[in-house]
Amino acid sequence: MTLNYIWSLITKILDISLVWLAFYYILKNIKHNVKMVLILKGVILILIVKFLSSVLNLYTVGVLLEYVIEWGPLAIIVIFQPEIRSVLESIGRTQLLGRHNVLTSDEREKMINEIMKGIEFLKKNKIGALIVIEREVSLYEYIAPATKVYADISSELLGTLFFKNSPLHDGGVIIQGNRITCAGAVFKTSMNNDISKKLGTRHRAALGIVEESDALALIVSEENGHISIANAGKIHYNLSLEAFRSMLTEELNPKNEVFYEAGIEESEDEIDE
Repeated sequence: MTLNYIWSLITKILDISLVWLAFYYILKNIKHNVKMVLILKGVILILIVKFLSSVLNLYTVGVLLEYVIEWGPLAIIVIFQPEIRSVLESIGRTQLLGRHNVLTSDEREKMINEIMKGIEFLKKNKIGALIVIEREVSLYEYIAPATKVYADISSELLGTLFFKNSPLHDGGVIIQGNRITCAGAVFKTSMNNDISKKLGTRHRAALGIVEESDALALIVSEENGHISIANAGKIHYNLSLEAFRSMLTEELNPKNEVFYEAGIEESEDEIDE
């Protein structure tokens, strides 16, 4: 076994490892972006139909799909440029561990208690609020233009930031780790046509951020004080304080993945702002 052979073997292993690592991070970030998942499903569907057209000798379908495959990548880049940029930025800024995973159990418990006290105050006084907790996917593009706070989480501070006379109350608060990073953040609203038309801007903004990242969004309705949690492209509407705390605690506990079967838990006559 010569040195050249050993070196060649090492480079091949390194080459394959880098390719798989790239695929891993791309797929890891795509799964947190609902729109990119839909694009991926569409591409897979086109490839399947193309394969079937070849097997079944469907000439016309095959020719049409040839044009789609030839010009499709360019069309995807043009149409979905914001989503592609978001994924690439996420890959560049994604941490190996989510920020909430590095908190100690005491820090996490204190964080949840302060958030819950703030949520209870906001709910009781019907003060609208949107609190977004960053996890593995960076929210830098929303943090950068917002008003920086960099303060420890406290129920009093949350109440102050969302107080109706506060200049920042219409925007969202972003939490990184156990600190409030910024306030007055503006998020893209969800364009999902399947969600209730009665959902207001605050709820749609919460859905928008959880559709393109793995963030956790906490919402308090200004109209009636209903509290909700948006996660993984879904919103759990009008939760009780106990259910809210339970879901928040479960989501912030270090683990691989959490799934909820519920989508939008709502009654049509209750949906509002």
